[in-house]
Amino acid sequence: MIHAPEPVLRYRGGDRHHLFLNHGTWFLRYSLRPSPLFKADRRVAVSLGTSDLAVARERRDAFFAHLLLHREQGDDSPRAAVAA
Repeated sequence: MIHAPEPVLRYRGGDRHHLFLNHGTWFLRYSLRPSPLFKADRRVAVSLGTSDLAVARERRDAFFAHLLLHREQGDDSPRAAVAA
């Protein structure tokens, strides 16, 4: 049985947690665990498409809320959450 990568959600809050600024654009960084059997995580960075920190925080919070909703509904694919 092949497992989809599982997002590693260790969100502890904070106004800049999971966010980093790269050449004026805010990015979201999180980790994916390829399988429950392995501990190696794959780090993913996604552009939030904004230079405004307040907008970046809103988009980060919306992303994690959407990801958790998909996880609660039994959809283990983080691709569905990223695409939305």
